[in-house]
Amino acid sequence: MSDGYDLVVIGAGSGGVRAARMAATYGARVAIVEEFRVGGTCVIRGCVPKKLYVYAARFTELFDVAQSFGWQVDAKFDWPTLVANKEKEITRLEQAYTANLEKPGVEIIRDRAVVTGPNSVHMVNGKRDLQAKTILIATGAQPSIPAIPGAELGISSNEAFDLPALPHSILIEGGGYIAVEFATIFAGLGVDTTIIYRGDCILRGFDDDMRRGLEAGLQDRGIKLIYQTTIKSLAKVGSDIAATFSDGVVAPYGAVMFATGRVPNVKHLGLETAGVKLTPAGAIAVDGYSQSSCPSIYAVGDVTGRAALTPVAIREGWYFAETVFNNNPMMVDHSQIPTAVFSDPEIGVIGLTEPEAATHGDIDVYVARFRPMMNTLSTKTERTILKLIVGANGGKVLGVQILGPGAAEMIQLVAIPIGMGATKADFDRAMALHPTAAEELVTFKEQTYTYRNGAKV
Repeated sequence: MSDGYDLVVIGAGSGGVRAARMAATYGARVAIVEEFRVGGTCVIRGCVPKKLYVYAARFTELFDVAQSFGWQVDAKFDWPTLVANKEKEITRLEQAYTANLEKPGVEIIRDRAVVTGPNSVHMVNGKRDLQAKTILIATGAQPSIPAIPGAELGISSNEAFDLPALPHSILIEGGGYIAVEFATIFAGLGVDTTIIYRGDCILRGFDDDMRRGLEAGLQDRGIKLIYQTTIKSLAKVGSDIAATFSDGVVAPYGAVMFATGRVPNVKHLGLETAGVKLTPAGAIAVDGYSQSSCPSIYAVGDVTGRAALTPVAIREGWYFAETVFNNNPMMVDHSQIPTAVFSDPEIGVIGLTEPEAATHGDIDVYVARFRPMMNTLSTKTERTILKLIVGANGGKVLGVQILGPGAAEMIQLVAIPIGMGATKADFDRAMALHPTAAEELVTFKEQTYTYRNGAKV
C-alpha cells in the first residue's frame, strides 16, 4: 500500500475520529494513528465510564429516599461487576468507533506516531514513514501529576476505573470537576472520601452559588473538605499510604488520587521538527480554523488548550474537515459552551457567571432555591438552585446556572435559546411545565437582586 495520504490524523479520540471520518467522506485518503485504543479519553477512561460510575454511586441516595416512598431496600454493591460491565460497554463503543472509521475507508494504524516534518510522520513501532498533504494532531491531554516524593504511590483518573478493589478510604487532591466527580463516585460507593485543595472553595471559576451549593452537598454526603492545603509527599505505611500535608499533618489513606489538572499530550511528538509553536501553557497554538504555525499541520481537541470538552473536540474536528476538505471554511464559536459537572448534586451552566456579567453593564439576577420534589417526603434538606442572569430591565439572557437533579439535561436545552440570543421576555413567553424544576426558569417574576453601575443592589 502506498504511504502517501491526503490526511494523517494522530490520535483516535473524539476530535480525531470525527475529522478523519468526515475527511474520508469528502474523498480524502486518510490514515489515523493510535497507540492505545480507538475512542480516546472520553470513551475509554473519561466521560463515558465516569458517567456509568456516577450512576452506580447515586443508587445509595436513591435507596435512602426510597424508604420515604414505602420501599424497603436491602442491597449490596459489587465493585468487580461494575468494572466488568463498564469494560464491556467501552469495548462496544470502541468497536462502533472503529466501524465508523472503516466504513468511509479510513486506514487505522495501531502505532505511535512522531512528526518528522511538515508533511511526514514516522511510525515508531512499525518503522514506517507516511507522507501527508495535511497532518492533524488530536492527541488530547493526560493527568498532571505533582512532582512530590512518593507521587508514584498515587493514582489518577486513568487508573481509578480499574482498581482491583475499592479502598477503605481515599484522599483526592484537586478542586476541579474531576476531583468532585470522583469524590461523588467513591463516597457513593461507600468509600470514606476526603478532598484536599489548595484554594478556599471547590470549582474555581464557577458561579459562587454553584460552588457553595455543591460544597454543602458534598459535605451532606459525608465527604470531608480540606482547604488551603496540599500534599507534600506520600509514603507507604503497611497497606495504607501516608500523606504528609503542607501544614505538617500526616494521615493514612487506603488510596490517594491526583486530580490536579491535565496537560496537553505534545511531548515526543516531534512538533519542533515542523516548527509548530506552543502556547505558554504548553498547548498547540492554533488559529480559528485550528491551523498551527506550520500551514500543513492542524490540531483539535484538548491538545490545543481551548475548551477541554468532548463535544468541542468533535465540533473542531468536523469544522476542520469542512474547511480543509470540503472548501467550506468554518470556525467554532467557543463563547457559548454548556458545561456539566456530574457530581452529586449535579451542576449545569452556560454563559456568564454573576461576577462576569456584572462587568458587562447593569444586570438583573433571579434566583430560586427549593427542595427537589423527590426529597419532600424524606428528611433531606438539600436545595436545588436555579439562577438566571439577564441584562437590566428584561434584557438578553447572559447566563444560566443550575444545581440539582437533572441539571445537565436542563442546561443542554437552555443552550438553544441562549445561542439564539433569547431575552427574559422570551423565557417568560414559554409555558411552564408543572411540576418540574425547570419551570422555575420561565416563571421568575421579580428580580432577587440587581447590579447597577457595578454595585449589587
